[in-house]
Amino acid sequence: MRRILILHALLGTGHLSAARALESAFRCYPGVEPIVEDSLDFINPALAGLWKRGYKELSERAAEVYSRVYDATDQDDAGKAAIENLRGAERGRHFFRRLDQYVAELRPDAVIAVMPVPLALMSRLKAEGHLPAPLYAVITDFVAHSSWIVPHVSRYFVPGELTATLLSWQAFEPSRLTVTGIPINPAIAEPKERGAVRAQRGFPLERPLVTIFGGGVAVTTIRQIVFRLLQAPRPLSLAVCAGRNEELLQALADLGDGPQTRLWKLGLIDYVDDLVAASDLVISKPGGLITSEVLARGTPMIAIEPLPGQEEANADAVGASGAGIALRVASLAPLAALHILGQPGLREAMAANARREGRPRAALTIAEHVLADLDTEES
Repeated sequence: MRRILILHALLGTGHLSAARALESAFRCYPGVEPIVEDSLDFINPALAGLWKRGYKELSERAAEVYSRVYDATDQDDAGKAAIENLRGAERGRHFFRRLDQYVAELRPDAVIAVMPVPLALMSRLKAEGHLPAPLYAVITDFVAHSSWIVPHVSRYFVPGELTATLLSWQAFEPSRLTVTGIPINPAIAEPKERGAVRAQRGFPLERPLVTIFGGGVAVTTIRQIVFRLLQAPRPLSLAVCAGRNEELLQALADLGDGPQTRLWKLGLIDYVDDLVAASDLVISKPGGLITSEVLARGTPMIAIEPLPGQEEANADAVGASGAGIALRVASLAPLAALHILGQPGLREAMAANARREGRPRAALTIAEHVLADLDTEES
């Protein structure tokens, strides 16, 4: 039985989603046991809690400060970044002794890190000769911060050619890069016919469907976008998915169908992929995972209110690929959406670009590469 250890750090849900997607992909192979662990579970709980709260407060409530920190710590030279990140892992080794012990006892056949913190920690173990297994990195945003760059990594799995090109410009060795996409639920690789999904979920077939994923966006912003789209001059279906954001549902409670717009207000649902597949257009924050899921279905995207740093880069990647647009002013989203829907050729071009950039088999492709590497080592 091959053990594949998949490490993340629960600073936001995207890394966990990527880890779970990889877990599902590896389970498709007999004789393989994927094990997902949060590296922060191996340090003092009080310290882990402080770290998680600090990250959330800084990124969401002190965006300007977070942006400055993100930019200031981004190193242009890959060689220098690798040295600095390894030194950082060495300074933090005292806090992660339990993780070192766990890895030593588990003796995994391969280790995959989907977040820079565990990647640097495992790189340190490799440098010291305490991790004989190959180490892999899975970059989960479309532009990689230099915190991802460490030595002793067998292979980096990157979201796309854009990511690979940017890393090569930083003197990163291209031979260590494999373009796979960001790992998302392998089920998304299964084709879905838009009309059939709409019929199943109760959305009309004859009018365009715009979906807003608003769980992580300011409530006032989503309400304004919804209010304007309710006044659309042409027939429209509008689905707003609030997720766990009860405050958003409350803020929309007094809004109903518009003159030509039918409104669906959704809470926490288990058919996000169906919603994306049924949609003509998605409006959302550009987290690495949701962006990958939308592009994998060939659905154009309007990216709004990105968190500073990595999500800003994700938004730019959507626009640069032609798979959608990134708006610095979220209140323009209704105008942008109606413009795209009013230009069928433009929407179809964006959809084609999304299909080109989307990589629904990313998790499966990564699993295939890792297992092939292990086969080669054993032969």
